[in-house]
Amino acid sequence: MSLAAPIARTLALALLAAVVLTPQAFAPLLQPLVTNGAPAIYTQTSLLALTVSHLELVLASILAAFVVATGLAILVTRRFGADFLPLSRSIVNVGQTFPPVAVLALAVPAVGFGLAPTLFALFLYGLLPIFENAVAGLNAAGPPVMEAARGVGLTPWQRLWRVELPLALPLIVSGLRLSVVVGLGTATIGSTVGAPTLGEVIIAGLLSGNTAFVVQGAVIVGLLAVLVFDALSLLERRLALPRRG
Repeated sequence: MSLAAPIARTLALALLAAVVLTPQAFAPLLQPLVTNGAPAIYTQTSLLALTVSHLELVLASILAAFVVATGLAILVTRRFGADFLPLSRSIVNVGQTFPPVAVLALAVPAVGFGLAPTLFALFLYGLLPIFENAVAGLNAAGPPVMEAARGVGLTPWQRLWRVELPLALPLIVSGLRLSVVVGLGTATIGSTVGAPTLGEVIIAGLLSGNTAFVVQGAVIVGLLAVLVFDALSLLERRLALPRRG
């Protein structure tokens, strides 16, 4: 097995920890990006606090999307729920129809500023990849497998929990991976409506013309996305390995 991937993973994690925990150490590197004596490091809010808040926001919204999308996928892959597939696809596509800024603009009058509109926007954006992958995964158990499950006396719900879902897990995790990575990037716009995310650093840099702030926020979000993508890819590969009985 190549050592390149574990080394790169460790370096990315170490860099993320350093940028978040000791940002002042990077001031000499970022100083050339600022003018007129502006600060090179964002200090108005702790980068660690913003990173934690950013992650919590994304995880909460994607967890809700996972529950709803997987539940819908289970429903429409049952014989009694197959007729609801077109309606379910229309529901989960709503988030992809409107840009996140538009969702935020529509949500703010209803729920106010802060976390709520951002959670709603991320929830909508996370539905489609999880739903489509879950449907594909649950349909992957072909007739021979299902007939064998029936032959050993498994009930419909036992077939779901012991056969279909285990076979579908790699594809479900793949959809979850895409939703989380997209959510990590999209969450930055939540700061435009008062949500405490890493977008605060990027927006502060854009408003003040301070490129160093923009770089700090973008680097942290990028490293988070890379590490989460890598972790979920590893999980997906492990779940896809043939089980030895």
